[in-house]
Amino acid sequence: MPKRHGTVQVYTGDGKGKTTAALGVALRAVGHNLSVYMIQFMKGSPNYGELEAARRLPGFVIEQSGRDCFVDRADPAPEDVRLAREGLEKARRAVSGGEYDVVILDEINVAVDFGLLTLADVHDLIDLKPGHVELILTGRSAHPEVVRRADLVSEVLNIKHHYDAGVEAREGIEY
Repeated sequence: MPKRHGTVQVYTGDGKGKTTAALGVALRAVGHNLSVYMIQFMKGSPNYGELEAARRLPGFVIEQSGRDCFVDRADPAPEDVRLAREGLEKARRAVSGGEYDVVILDEINVAVDFGLLTLADVHDLIDLKPGHVELILTGRSAHPEVVRRADLVSEVLNIKHHYDAGVEAREGIEY
């Protein structure tokens, strides 16, 4: 089998579906016996459906590196910064370690935008990526330099959202 060529993908924008798009890639990859690692920055709730789904799928690992609360963009708590840095170290090991074919850095764009991580941190992860690894970065507000370096960029636009009509987040759909 020829060696795969991995790319850098970015899913960004203010619409719903960035993490879901990355999970779709993960599902396809697992279906073709590829190994997938996902680190969720700024997420700490055990109630996300993808956590349980990944436990049922061989070759798919999801870890969280955040608290189960919103981060104050203007004044992130030291705990939020610490957890993001821990997640960054896990991401470095996953990208460079050779164990995973697909590595998803969920909400990393937001972690940079909120100052939990630096743009240089993301550049380092992209530079670490071996040629065969598919690297996916999600989250709104992707930095223009990350967009420039990516091979694929999809912007998810919010045209209409049921939250605006008062529909709360639903288990199994939004989380």
